[in-house]
Amino acid sequence: MKTKWALAWLLTATNFVYADPVTAFVKDTNAVPLTPALLNAWSEIMRTNHPGLRALQERSRAAAYSSRAVRTWEDPMFKVGGVVATDHGPNLEEDGDLIYALDQRLPLFGRATAERRLAEKETDVTTARVEMQLQLYRRDLGKLLFTAALAETTLEVGARDRGWLETMASAANERFRAGGGSQLELLRLQNEVAKRIDQLKTETLLRDHTWASVNRLLNRPLNTPLPRLQLPEVWPVIPYNSRLVNYAIKFEPKLRLMSREIETADARVATARKTLLPEVTAGIEGRQYSGDGNFREGAFTVGFSLPWLNRGRYKSEIARERAKLEAVRLERADEELAVGECLHKLVIEIDAARREAVLYRDEILPRSRQALEVAHANWVAGRGMFMETMEARRSLLEAETIYARAVARQFEAMIELVLCCGLGDLEALDNLLEETP
Repeated sequence: MKTKWALAWLLTATNFVYADPVTAFVKDTNAVPLTPALLNAWSEIMRTNHPGLRALQERSRAAAYSSRAVRTWEDPMFKVGGVVATDHGPNLEEDGDLIYALDQRLPLFGRATAERRLAEKETDVTTARVEMQLQLYRRDLGKLLFTAALAETTLEVGARDRGWLETMASAANERFRAGGGSQLELLRLQNEVAKRIDQLKTETLLRDHTWASVNRLLNRPLNTPLPRLQLPEVWPVIPYNSRLVNYAIKFEPKLRLMSREIETADARVATARKTLLPEVTAGIEGRQYSGDGNFREGAFTVGFSLPWLNRGRYKSEIARERAKLEAVRLERADEELAVGECLHKLVIEIDAARREAVLYRDEILPRSRQALEVAHANWVAGRGMFMETMEARRSLLEAETIYARAVARQFEAMIELVLCCGLGDLEALDNLLEETP
């Protein structure tokens, strides 16, 4: 009887449990590859739907209207009055007792032009801020999608491991009943199954939260399911060179915003200088007599302000704007150094993640598979220890997880690099690297 049970267990173990022994990182054919085209499609949905981006776009429109609202000619001032006297003598009748006047400020010395230029530069700042925020949201969305793809891979590995453990536990149970197995092995496998089931529930909830974060950026209901995402293959080497640094300094979103802020600060200095010049007004004045309604006399007037009385204060205002301009320039210079440092760090992180992924894909994973196959075969034949098989299984699961995390980490760092260079997507980064000598 024991021989019969042992034979049945051996057939189960060899033909069912390890006909395909815990294959490492086999991609699901139903999963959607996470390509640059897919990232661009979701980014476009986010650009049109995200309420924060739409709010910034409305602010940009408002700033554009502000630049158009700058007036070259100020509204004229109409005045009306009269003369009150106790003695209505001939002088009052000759000069007239009703007074009408119209004053107009003249657009001299380029004051209106300076104000319009300042408004246009402020509009450019708002537009640059919209572009920077869009790039930041694209970065966040890309990272979340790769996190979701990593979660799908982790769930896939965990589901295969659960199936392996349950089948092993069933086979160990049959072996124990046949008298050729150990109860400790059975209990250990049952505990591993229970832990794996609980871990899969936790990982599923974390995956669902990542979906909720993606839907938040896409302005969709948080419980909207996403397709199963598949991690891409390892990306080629990204070299660090001066061309990449120069491109980043020229197109990095925050640096471009700061360049617009420098232009705006310079326009404020030019506008402040106009305060040293007088404001000139021209006017006409007329008089008529209320007794007969006839026009008596008219006059032309020219007026101007006297800014020289407050010259010191106006100069202080100009000095203040110049100091702000210098501060923005220094901040941009500091940001250039920070961008160069960040770029250098990202290239190192990308290279490290790529090397780790290639190492696990080409060397460690094949060896881990082979080690598990050997340990399992020895255990089935009664020549190996159960703990060796479990250790080989743990090593293979760890190798699968590290490989997937390395791939995800490489692409997340590449998304940061795309932001740092002010590019649109990963394809643009690939094109830039192809152009780089």
